[in-house]
Amino acid sequence: MTESIDTFAALNLPPALLSALAEVGYETPSPIQAACIPHFLAGHDLIGEAQTGTGKTAAFALPLLARLDLATKMPQALVLTPTRELAIQVAEAFQKYAHHMPGFHVLPLYGGQSMVIQLRALSRGAHVIVGTPGRIMDHLERKSLVLDRLQTLVLDEADEMLRMGFIDDVEWILEHTPAEHQTALFSATMPDPIRRIAQRYQKNPQQVKIRAATTTVAAIHQRYWQVRGADKLDALTRMLEVEQDFDAALIFVRTKTATVDIADKLGARGYEAAALNGDMTQGLREQVVERLKNGSLDIVVATDVAARGLDVPRISHVVNYDIPYDTEAYVHRIGRTGRAGRTGNAILFVAPRELRMLKAIEHATRQKIEPMTLPTKSDVADRRVAQFKQQVLDVIKAEKLDFYFEVVRQLEDESEIKPREIAAALAFLAQRERPLQPEGAGWQAETSAPARSEERPRREERPLREFSDERPRAAPREERPAFHEDKPPVRANRDEILSRRRAFSEGNLAKFRIDVGRNQGVTPKDIVGAIANEGGIEGKYIGQIHLFDDYSTVELPADLPADTIQTLKRTRIRQSPLNIRALAAGEVEEKSSYKPRPKWGAERPGDERRPAPGKWSGAKSEHDGSRPPKAPFKPGDKPKRPYAGENKFAPKHGAGKPKKY
Repeated sequence: MTESIDTFAALNLPPALLSALAEVGYETPSPIQAACIPHFLAGHDLIGEAQTGTGKTAAFALPLLARLDLATKMPQALVLTPTRELAIQVAEAFQKYAHHMPGFHVLPLYGGQSMVIQLRALSRGAHVIVGTPGRIMDHLERKSLVLDRLQTLVLDEADEMLRMGFIDDVEWILEHTPAEHQTALFSATMPDPIRRIAQRYQKNPQQVKIRAATTTVAAIHQRYWQVRGADKLDALTRMLEVEQDFDAALIFVRTKTATVDIADKLGARGYEAAALNGDMTQGLREQVVERLKNGSLDIVVATDVAARGLDVPRISHVVNYDIPYDTEAYVHRIGRTGRAGRTGNAILFVAPRELRMLKAIEHATRQKIEPMTLPTKSDVADRRVAQFKQQVLDVIKAEKLDFYFEVVRQLEDESEIKPREIAAALAFLAQRERPLQPEGAGWQAETSAPARSEERPRREERPLREFSDERPRAAPREERPAFHEDKPPVRANRDEILSRRRAFSEGNLAKFRIDVGRNQGVTPKDIVGAIANEGGIEGKYIGQIHLFDDYSTVELPADLPADTIQTLKRTRIRQSPLNIRALAAGEVEEKSSYKPRPKWGAERPGDERRPAPGKWSGAKSEHDGSRPPKAPFKPGDKPKRPYAGENKFAPKHGAGKPKKY
């Protein structure tokens, strides 16, 4: 059916929507749009499984707009998204498609925005609500959001909601919606919890599965650089220098602190760069995205969650500064470029220990990622010279230079200097801050990593070493070549430590204590998010979490490395440090009024029955009052309960006798 649908007009969409699609340049529906729109219009429940960048937003937005009753200003469609950025992106898409539908109103609801503004907007009425689970729950509890007229509920990026810990909130919302409504679920993958939700809340859903991993990245030129020798930040700046079609870049890192650190360092090197992470206020995040769109910002350093749903046509390059945890995250990342028929570039930094993940990414995308070498000093110099020449030619064509001709002529007459020398001096002044020929120890000859196809010789082919009693001495330190001769050796920073992530033993969990609890207003979702994002620990390795008043306990892998523990100790939740530590053996979780029992014979206030040491009836105890005398065991007596201090695990009387058969 989808093969015969070549135009949006064949999908029976209203003329107002077709006019808006023609204005934005949409001509042919994508496979998921051609497959999903008829099911939406027919009112069927739907499960859509497709990767990012395949046009899922239009697949549900267009049919929802076609079924709206604009005369009824009550929510008729609800779209749940995992992040604020994606909620804004979806709301903008609705507004764009409904350009020729007067009176239409879509309202995004997300955390970080003033509740007063949202309450005022809800009181005016809206046809479509797009929001994050937490804020939608708040409005449902306040009764400010009424879903009595709800026709369709859409779960967008359901697998991401599961990864971020929102799946319980989603189920709560589904339980508070009318019994009769259409439910659509979109997800890049289908883990078991998502399938259970579909089975529980959907009725005979139609399934649409689009395997677009290869087509999604087909228009993206993918390359990787094996981290070796040069610093990653130096390598990044070199690559950005020589990229021919560079317009704007989105750089992905693992932690929120790394976004600020790398953005500041890029800014110090002359780039217009900014951070984008979950700790920023919503106003600042929207400001960063707007600056990226209007061209006043060239580089955004972001985390996976913060960049979710980001669609800016200027993004020509996606750089995986830190390799993602899984293949789905990689596809989501590079999907920020090469969208809507545009071409894009994706660069992946891979450490030697991360080559296995590189192979997994190639297997998932079914594409070979080609290796790249680090640009040399000569490459960067050639690029800068070419850019400078082009700038000079543009100025000659576009500007009036009569006044400057006169200045140069006067300088030539007064100093008897040739015009070529004057031009060279002016070029030097113009490029003083950014020399055409980069200099410094950081620009030595690059020893790039060899491609993976270069196989090492087999063990039997390697030459045998000759051993002798005299051990050769190492070369003096000053003779050893260094990449940065004018810089002291730099220790691995926090991001490098977090990148050394390993697979933990599943099921081998230990209990840890953290210094945040109910009094600090934390929730298990906050704890999972902080540990996963800052500690680099996947959700599947995080066990049970118990909240108490002033602290909490969480189960984590028993073989947690020391550097990860140190990172988590400094991590903050709601401005309070975790100060994580392992629970000692026998340490109880809850504070109790338990006190150790005093030794036998010790005096206690108000206890007159306990005899003092040496006051036992009968003969004086040979134990000097430390415990009551032990009566001799007689044959036929039953073993008595041991006194305090005796070994309770000693074998019982007669346990060592052989059994008679």
